[in-house]
Amino acid sequence: MKLGLHYWNYTTPREPELIAPTLARTAQIAEEAGVASFTVMDHFFQMDAVAKAEEPMLEAYTTLGYVAARTERMTLGVLVTGVMYRYPGLLAKTVTTLDVLSGGRARLGLGASWYEREQRGLGVPVVPVGERFERLEETLQICLQMWSDDNGPYRGKHYQLEETLCVPAPLRRPRPPIMIGGGGEKKTLLMVARYADSCNVFDIGVAEVGHKFDVLRAHCEAEGRDYDSIEKTVGMRQPALADVDAFLASVRAYAALGVTEIQVMADRHPVEFIEQIAERVLPGLAEIG
Repeated sequence: MKLGLHYWNYTTPREPELIAPTLARTAQIAEEAGVASFTVMDHFFQMDAVAKAEEPMLEAYTTLGYVAARTERMTLGVLVTGVMYRYPGLLAKTVTTLDVLSGGRARLGLGASWYEREQRGLGVPVVPVGERFERLEETLQICLQMWSDDNGPYRGKHYQLEETLCVPAPLRRPRPPIMIGGGGEKKTLLMVARYADSCNVFDIGVAEVGHKFDVLRAHCEAEGRDYDSIEKTVGMRQPALADVDAFLASVRAYAALGVTEIQVMADRHPVEFIEQIAERVLPGLAEIG
């Protein structure tokens, strides 16, 4: 079982000048401990469902570039990129840049986006949900084309590109892996079956996650896709350190469903959190296999 660290909070410590060194130290300890992936959110305001919107938030890909320069092995990605925040061709170029500068460690995480407060606040177009999913599918198609040998045009309903030129190409072969976040059964999981290398769902309970995977399996059968070729990952909302035994029991149950990576989020100072994860949780995950 692989472990991912999802870095979602820049409020601790309180001093803005300590954000960068804390981020760097946390990432370095995580990598030394064997954490497989390091992800950040794609938000510009903190999510007001969990904290005040006015709390610190950094732009995701700039942050990952900083982390890339201070690490060597961890996969780096956004969990997940909001489809409305960047033109698809520029997103493909951004992820390619991260991949080249990190030595082939980028992963494209993508989702339909949802946080309307920050979109309205910063002038990002707010469109109906159905259109967001249409744009999500076109974005996936454009990124795949830009990471192929086809440099020609792309003609979609929402996006038209005259040239899908991307030089240099990503170092990762055949391309950076694509992760789609979300558990929507009619659209999101269908796009996983059509385009993605991995899916990411929240830990909404073993039975419900199992149901989502059953839906994904059905989509794979309809699309002629090998279900087992898609990596299953779960973002854990269950605190990892409050009751380590209970946490590991949940992870074992998800492993039985075929999950191969979980992501955890700090509930305290991030350096202290990852040190405790390395000491108390990672040995148990290694035993799960």
